[in-house]
Amino acid sequence: MEIVGNKTLRELLSEKVEMYPDKTFILFEDRKQKVHELTYRQFADQVKRLSQSFLKLGVTKGKHVTLHLPNSIEFMTSWFALANIGAIMVPTNILSTSDEMEYVIGHSDSVLLITEEEYLAKFNKIRDRLPNLQEILLARYEGEEYKHQSLKHLKEGAEALVPDVPLNAGDVAAMLYTSGTTSKPKGVQVTHANYLFAGEVMSKSIRLAPEDRQLIVLPLFHGNAQYYSAMSALTVGASMAITEKFSASRYFKQAINLGATVGSLFAAPIRMILAQKYDPADSKNSMRVIWYAQSVAEDQVEIFESQYGVPLLQMYGMTETIGVPLMNPIDGVRKNMSIGKPTLGYEVKITDEDGHEVPEGQVGQITVKGVPGRTLMKDYFKNPSATAEALREGWLYTGDNARIGEDGYFYFVDRIKDMIKRAGENVAANEVESVLADHPAVYESAVIGVPDDIRDEAIIAYVIVKDGFEVTCEELLSYCGERLAKFKVPDSIHFVEDFPRTSVGKIQKNMIRKQHLEQCNRIS
Repeated sequence: MEIVGNKTLRELLSEKVEMYPDKTFILFEDRKQKVHELTYRQFADQVKRLSQSFLKLGVTKGKHVTLHLPNSIEFMTSWFALANIGAIMVPTNILSTSDEMEYVIGHSDSVLLITEEEYLAKFNKIRDRLPNLQEILLARYEGEEYKHQSLKHLKEGAEALVPDVPLNAGDVAAMLYTSGTTSKPKGVQVTHANYLFAGEVMSKSIRLAPEDRQLIVLPLFHGNAQYYSAMSALTVGASMAITEKFSASRYFKQAINLGATVGSLFAAPIRMILAQKYDPADSKNSMRVIWYAQSVAEDQVEIFESQYGVPLLQMYGMTETIGVPLMNPIDGVRKNMSIGKPTLGYEVKITDEDGHEVPEGQVGQITVKGVPGRTLMKDYFKNPSATAEALREGWLYTGDNARIGEDGYFYFVDRIKDMIKRAGENVAANEVESVLADHPAVYESAVIGVPDDIRDEAIIAYVIVKDGFEVTCEELLSYCGERLAKFKVPDSIHFVEDFPRTSVGKIQKNMIRKQHLEQCNRIS
């Protein structure tokens, strides 16, 4: 793709430092609401020092390093320092449990872990089962006990030199784990070219300019914040305002205080913002557009736009698509009940089970054309069968169903994959079922997602108990809580004698979901 050529993240950052050395690049509001600022030059200086520190620790090109960090300047500097030396960042959710982290660190063969002191306990439990993990480093650490493991200490003892490591645009720069329909997450390999392409697509789709400032409240360990917000800002030499945590009540106050002009949200945070008591002062923000993923009701879109004076653009993308292949047009007709139209650089079609395009109006799978490692993910790490299923002859099969309306806009229908979307997080039903199945009293379980006014979907588990055993809802919820990240734990558990099944015994989750919703309607 000519659009990104053979440029790397190292070259892109160097170019922008040359163009805007003393311009603010990052404003970061920590959890105590203290704001920290870095110019392009200062950021690059920290990146180079950290690069040299990683090299001294034996982190070489192609090695994986796990980041287990909240939104922070250290997340950003670690990401770019690793890219600087050809190493591969593996960002993870800070809510993940020890068991979940053991799988990711082990599967990725990570040689280094960067985290914060408060998360050390979860890693101390599994350290002896991770033979490849050589060192744990701590971000934002000010004490003495682990001083020699602190990023701050390492940077102070390093020189701000550009590493002498050859890089290519096709080199893998990161691996983002995404929940699959199986119980084990898949590692999506993201190249330097992928990151640059994501930045180009989003910056052009929202008319981003050097004067803009991205408001990043979504977690940086997700593709959304990395691809659409951070990369688009760097691509055009804009700046970014990063908050450590999302706050529904303070979202627009943060936007005003930090001078943000554009932002990215999910449906759940939009609903959370609307659930707050409206403060007319919030309408004095300078935001010119907010794009979002997942469906928001039409009346909620109207209320949001009228109260805060910011147009919303619904879009569609996934970790594997890299850029955003479908989006409502910023300069065209916005139809936010749709996921928009194909963006610059993408071709999208709706296909049947055999990969053939279906007629307008018919439901089929969203299928995206691109080049693996350039405009689509490179592949799934150590998973050739899943890669072959997803990437076929230059097309990515997303596992999501949609239809094209008479107006030419794409309308999302549902997920083919058995996936639950909860407050912006993907939860594989099979992963929750696997944990429940390990409980000695559980014979079989079926986990479904049902609509939830605040968090997109609630997680409901139906359980058949083994003969001769007894177990309570509370016991099973506690059991899940010890083994799954908080956002994966079911909202409720219901005990049943059997499930509705097909003639070959397959559980009919659509029937369970239907019965559950009918029962809820009767109760309400």
